[in-house]
Amino acid sequence: MGDPGGIGPEVAVAAYIALGGYAGDHPLRLVGDADVFCAVAPLDDGAIVAGSRHVKSEPGFADPQNAPAVIAAIDDAVHAALDGRAAAVVTAPVQKASLMQAGFGFPGQTEYLQHLTGAWRAVMMLSGGGLRVVPLTIHLPLEDVPDQITKTAIVDTAEIVLAALTRDFSIRRPRLAIAGLNPHAGEEGKLGRAEIETIKPAVEALRARGFDVAGPLPADTMFHAEARARYDAALCMYHDQALIPLKTLAFWHGVNITLGLPIVRTSPDHGTALDIAGQGKADPRSMIAAIELAAAIADARRG
Repeated sequence: MGDPGGIGPEVAVAAYIALGGYAGDHPLRLVGDADVFCAVAPLDDGAIVAGSRHVKSEPGFADPQNAPAVIAAIDDAVHAALDGRAAAVVTAPVQKASLMQAGFGFPGQTEYLQHLTGAWRAVMMLSGGGLRVVPLTIHLPLEDVPDQITKTAIVDTAEIVLAALTRDFSIRRPRLAIAGLNPHAGEEGKLGRAEIETIKPAVEALRARGFDVAGPLPADTMFHAEARARYDAALCMYHDQALIPLKTLAFWHGVNITLGLPIVRTSPDHGTALDIAGQGKADPRSMIAAIELAAAIADARRG
C-alpha cells in the first residue's frame, strides 16, 4: 500500500489493472486497507489482502496516525513471502518523515525489511535503462559517509551483489565496477586517500577470490554508454553517486531491488509524490516494472 496519502495506492491499482491481475503465472494481490485501494478504482474482493488496520487518508497529506497501517501492510506482505504464500513482495513508497514522527525506528523500508527477515546485510540495487547500481551507504548524511566506507563493507556488499547477479539475473560470470569516493578516484592520493587505503585493498581481496571486479574508478566517467558496457553492475560509495545516473537514464521505469534477503523484494524507484496524489497524474510504469522484475527474479530462484 505504501503511504495512503501518496501515489502508492494509485500506481499499485493502475499496475494491477494494466497487468490483468497477473505477473507471468503469479496472481497479484494488493495488501493494505481495502478502502484505500477501492477509492482508486473498483476491484474484486479477491484482488485485495485486507489489513487489520484502517486509515483515514487525505491525498497529498502523509498523516503520522496512518503509520501503524502502513507498517502492518509491510509486515503482512513480508510474512506471506517468508512462509511461502507469496513469491515476492513489491512495496509502494512510504513517507519516511511521517513514519519516523510516529516512532518508526528505521531510516527506510530496506533497513526494516532486513530487520523483519533477519538478514545479516541488506543491499539496495537500482535497475533501469540498461544500468544496475548499488550504493554502499544508503540513507546517511553525506558527512557521515566516509566513516562507513570500510574494506569489510565493500567486500561483503560486493559478494552479495555478485551472487545476486548470478542467481537472480542469470549472469554466469558477473562483472562489477567499483567507484572511488573522491573526485578522480583520489588522483593517486592528492584528492583523498580512501581509494588507496580502503577501496583498492577491497578490490584486490575480491579479485583474489576469483571475482571479476574493476576499481576504484572515477565516478564521473563510469556511466557513459561505452563504460556501462564493461560491467553488469556498479558499486558506488554513497546514495546520490549511484542514484543520479540511474534516475537520469530511467526516471520513469527504474526499479529498486533489495539483495541479501531470504525473500524477493522490489519497489518502484520514486517517492510518495504528495504534490500530485489523488489527481490522476501518477505514472505507474515504475510500479509495473517493479512487479514484472519481482516475478522474473522469483522465477529465476525457483529454477
